[in-house]
Amino acid sequence: MGAYDLLKPALFRLPPETAHGLVHRLLGGVQGTPVAAALAERYAVNDERLAVDAVGSSFPNPVGVAAGFDKNAHVPRALASLGFGHVEVGGVTAERQPGNPRPRLFRLKADEALVNRMGFNNEGADRVGKRLDRDPLPDVPVGINIGKSKSTPLAEAPDDYRYTYERVADAGDYFVVNVSSPNTPGLRELQNREALERILGTLDDAGADPLLVKLSPDLPEPAVEDALGVVDDLDLDGVIATNTTTSRPDSLRSHNRAERGGLSGKPIESLATERVRFVAERTDVPVIGVGGVSDAAGAYEKIRAGASLVQLYTGLVYEGPGLARDINEGLLELLERDGFDSVGDAVGADL
Repeated sequence: MGAYDLLKPALFRLPPETAHGLVHRLLGGVQGTPVAAALAERYAVNDERLAVDAVGSSFPNPVGVAAGFDKNAHVPRALASLGFGHVEVGGVTAERQPGNPRPRLFRLKADEALVNRMGFNNEGADRVGKRLDRDPLPDVPVGINIGKSKSTPLAEAPDDYRYTYERVADAGDYFVVNVSSPNTPGLRELQNREALERILGTLDDAGADPLLVKLSPDLPEPAVEDALGVVDDLDLDGVIATNTTTSRPDSLRSHNRAERGGLSGKPIESLATERVRFVAERTDVPVIGVGGVSDAAGAYEKIRAGASLVQLYTGLVYEGPGLARDINEGLLELLERDGFDSVGDAVGADL
């Protein structure tokens, strides 16, 4: 039994957002200290077969932290010390936002899932941008997830996204346009072709590069194809599939499964993997697979379905700080079993 197995029951007795804040404080306390270096020794898996070149950067391994875990870019170096190959911070909005009223984060323990309706709570682009410029960054790629301010009308969304981008531009290795969170009213309407063209075109004019878009798993397939048409027309650099879902699978067992918000974790794993496959079959840009990743088998399935990289958040809550190491060690075994020389060789093997 590991240390997290002993700590987890105490954490799970706390409200989810309280527990998350405590974990953040612990990570912040060790960031930049010899403890962080010791963590890196424990959790990093250094093997060139895991390295991936995608979206303009070299990643030491394909496993990253999804947006939402470190909204305000407080602990990217600490997360990197846990063996992750990249960290995506945010979502960041132009305006400082408190988010939705609490409680707004719920554990579905029987399902190894979370439901959140956070509402892009963050300190705002000015403050987060200054922090990113001031503090040392990790030695793995850092992505920055950009959302729309709640008070900004949809018609003014392009300028809102551009404001945020310009304040974080110097720190990011790649930038993600988030038009798929279910917790900002009207946001998903921006996934239509015309709105996407305006937003992404504005960011492209501002010099955002590499630029990716994050799509919802609830978007109908014709709308996904429209969005991918914009990706190709504007020569964007990648797609993240997927965000959380407002759907509720019949398999859910937890008593609070009907809570409003985006569902993440194990119950959406197959849905997210199928969306990765759908996207990868229709575009040549790199795909980052997100949704339900909690072990090497699930990560490998997304890679074989076309994901160059994978990300996780909910899995970290349930499995603990050794998860990236465990996935990367498992990936090496799976690559060897199937005769692949590298992760890159396995990408899209099932297409």
